[in-house]
Amino acid sequence: MALVKSLSVGNGDMFYIRHNSDNFTIIDCCLTHENQEEIVAEIKAEAGKKGITRFISTHPDEDHFQGLPYLDDQIKISNFYCVENEATKDVVTESFERYCELRDDSKKAYYVYKGCKRRWMNQSNDERKTAGIAVLWPDRENADFKQALQDAADGIAFNNISLVCRYSIEDGASFLWIGDLETEFMESIVDDIELTKTTVVFAPHHGRNSGKIPDSWLVKLDPQVIVIGEAPSRHLNYYTGYEKITQNKAWDITFDAVDNKVHMYVSNPNYGTRFDVFDNEYQDGYDYYIGSITVETEYTL
Repeated sequence: MALVKSLSVGNGDMFYIRHNSDNFTIIDCCLTHENQEEIVAEIKAEAGKKGITRFISTHPDEDHFQGLPYLDDQIKISNFYCVENEATKDVVTESFERYCELRDDSKKAYYVYKGCKRRWMNQSNDERKTAGIAVLWPDRENADFKQALQDAADGIAFNNISLVCRYSIEDGASFLWIGDLETEFMESIVDDIELTKTTVVFAPHHGRNSGKIPDSWLVKLDPQVIVIGEAPSRHLNYYTGYEKITQNKAWDITFDAVDNKVHMYVSNPNYGTRFDVFDNEYQDGYDYYIGSITVETEYTL
């Protein structure tokens, strides 16, 4: 079985995937002195069961790489996946310095782009099976992306150099990360990105209205669940008409993918079950069970 966990880290993002192959993936980092020991201990325990661990950085903003020095010192990141960029910052933090060190290290960094192939990320061999991760964006020839790269190099803005990646399990669930792409940018690239039906979508920009997934994307993604991040409630878009889990109320969210089912758990005992919208196939083992879904057939538009 495979497990995807969205960690409750406040105004930031951090996830990990325990693949159903010999792979472990961390996506983004938002660690503080209060949470870093507990979270990294959990990651070390889970990653220790796998032969290869990778770190995927969606984009170079503080709320997506905060605490990276601590994480790197503890687990020794040797596979750092990011969009090739020359982002600069007016205020250089220790976390940004470490990001740049890893980004610019030819022995550790791998620059991802639309359709890229990488051993064990999305290619199997005799040593181990694929992790099932596909990079859907960026298209390095796209004019809007090139402008976003220049804005990042000039230290103006960083959201729109975010990568988009999709984790899919053969004959099972799929999950999509969009970093902090902004709505207008997503609209501009809709014809240049291949979007398919996806089981769970993590809303960009921590669920803020400024990063609302446009309808042109939602029609193609047709998500069964949207996870809304921990931005302040007054800034959130609640995606009317879609089933969602709000992380600022649920706290940690765990998706246990078994065959064509996804069993869902949260760490807040007061969040309550969701059997009005999700199936009740009670499972024990990860925090507080809130419901299950059956993976719907995927299609491509």
